[in-house]
Amino acid sequence: MTKPDFMQPAEWEPHSAVWSAWPSHADLWLEDLEPARAQVGALFKAIADVDGGKPRGEALKILACGDEAVASATAALAGTGAEIVPATFGDIWLRDTAPIFVRGAAKLGAACFQFNGWGGKYLLEGDDLVAPFVAARTGVPATANAWVLEGGSIDVDGQGSCLTTRQCLLNANRNPHLSQREIEERLYASLGIQKMIWLGDGLANDHTDGHVDNIARFIAPGVVMCMEPAGTDDPNTDALKAIIADLKAATDINGRKLEVVTVPSPGRVENEDGDVIPASSMNFYIGNTTVIVPLYGSATDDAAVKAIEKAFPGRCTIGLPAGHVITGGGSFHCITQQQPKV
Repeated sequence: MTKPDFMQPAEWEPHSAVWSAWPSHADLWLEDLEPARAQVGALFKAIADVDGGKPRGEALKILACGDEAVASATAALAGTGAEIVPATFGDIWLRDTAPIFVRGAAKLGAACFQFNGWGGKYLLEGDDLVAPFVAARTGVPATANAWVLEGGSIDVDGQGSCLTTRQCLLNANRNPHLSQREIEERLYASLGIQKMIWLGDGLANDHTDGHVDNIARFIAPGVVMCMEPAGTDDPNTDALKAIIADLKAATDINGRKLEVVTVPSPGRVENEDGDVIPASSMNFYIGNTTVIVPLYGSATDDAAVKAIEKAFPGRCTIGLPAGHVITGGGSFHCITQQQPKV
């Protein structure tokens, strides 16, 4: 296989900005709207990492839909240097709706994919417009890819290796006309991915059908982090054990056996109706100066933050509550999409 012209960089490589969105639709968030805004605002402030009045982290590019949301975001993020961008979108999950940025020789590209509401589950007006809108705002040349792909369904090491799940990428509700080999060929053409590491299933009750950013993440070339079951009632015990086994058996683009680092899962986390929610310590965001880990009030929260902190010694690792954000269906990584530096 020849070396690709463009490649998706690893998340730990330097960013020029992060793209995200402000919770804007009261009919979607209901009583969680303002609490979710508070938690999202804390995330953005941690990413900006303001010191002495100047952001040390990365620039915030925050979409907001409607005058009320623009005013709310502007007030909440004052002093962070955030650019509040009026935009039309369905919801805030830009990891899946924004373009995936790729880097070539001294230039960036924006790979835009089709979005079908996670297999037709949540078709919201405007979500399919986010990728071309963000690409146009950046001024980065965009490539339209005529197949469905969500950013949260893949995780890369920046060298050509990629983690994903069969449950999502091979799901008939995404690209029923494409075989596994055809998907691999398109990932190479679109994102420079040369080696796929296929896992099985994701978390229970995850409407994304097993997004990999909830179960396993590259934290360095050749090193992958995933979760181990927490407690006898962990609803994902079997899936997490299978993930660990599959990763230990895998090799990366350079033929190296993967080093597998485990952290405790949040265990059994339920919503107010008693339903298990797909709470994950893996849904952290790797910023330029900070790593922000979502917390769910679990007994393992502190242990997870400490374990992730060890993996990123050059950054400040922060645990922040995400209980209201996840009522919308995702967490911190799900709402962020980094724009790499050239």
